[in-house]
Amino acid sequence: MTGQLVRPDAEGLRRAVAILRADSVVAFPTETVYGLGANAFSERAVGEIYRLKNRPTWNPLIVHVADVDAARALAETWPEQAGELAARFWPGPLTLVVRRARHLPGIGAANDTVAVRVPAHDVALSLLRASGLPLAAPSANRSEHISPTTAEHVVRSLPDVPLVLDGGACSWGIESTVLDLTGEVPRLLRPGALGLRVLRDVAGPIALPDAETADGVARPSPGMSRRHYAPRARVVLCKDVDDVDRSGLAGPIGVLAYEGTEGTEILSADPREYAADLYAALHRLDDAGVATILVQEPPQTEDWLAVRDRLGRAAAK
Repeated sequence: MTGQLVRPDAEGLRRAVAILRADSVVAFPTETVYGLGANAFSERAVGEIYRLKNRPTWNPLIVHVADVDAARALAETWPEQAGELAARFWPGPLTLVVRRARHLPGIGAANDTVAVRVPAHDVALSLLRASGLPLAAPSANRSEHISPTTAEHVVRSLPDVPLVLDGGACSWGIESTVLDLTGEVPRLLRPGALGLRVLRDVAGPIALPDAETADGVARPSPGMSRRHYAPRARVVLCKDVDDVDRSGLAGPIGVLAYEGTEGTEILSADPREYAADLYAALHRLDDAGVATILVQEPPQTEDWLAVRDRLGRAAAK
């Protein structure tokens, strides 16, 4: 049975490990979103990720490992800041980009870096330890579409995945923050679950991305494509959803806001709580069959940076 949901008990983990060691893929939960995992040392297995997701090969993958020692083993050099950040935030929703060890194949487009993290989820850590493998794992969904925060989301988006470990809903609900540590100053490549304020407390100044990375160009991190995280429905960002002229919009129309509006998917006005339910809300609106989703623009503050990033890419044509 394809797309099979399996409990993450001893038998479920045994089956998952067998599939991974046979150079195939397994979907599993993390604290951010569900990942589609494969042995990072197997070009065949990593190729299966790209095939199932219909993901362009210039878009790299994050490698998930069980602990800091496993991360260091994948790096040619391990900067002092990497050790400090890992000690503070791992396991957790932070990905570090460092120079890639020569024995690790390039994950995606050929480059000399690797993006690595230790997830903060019991099922993910149990799978990593049981398999003894570093797992390359992007979100377990079709490329450009909404990331999955439940096992059911995975099966609907990728019905051909051999096995999905069902660990319930993801707690953070949005992808990890990605920091590039290969330069003199850490650079933000993808805003995510961890905010810049807490990261600066450890890393000091953090540079922001210089410019948009064009599609088709190799990059050191996922999440940098112009269009990403998108539902089937068209996403329209607006300052006030009640003032939008809807006459030219395809219907039915759904509304996503953080302030009360009649007939709306109302999410929390707290940025972390909003982020935790954002993808699930977009899935609900897609499942309801809406053709257009009007989204109230989030505040222009740093705390909302990751949410604005996801919504901006979801709305890109």
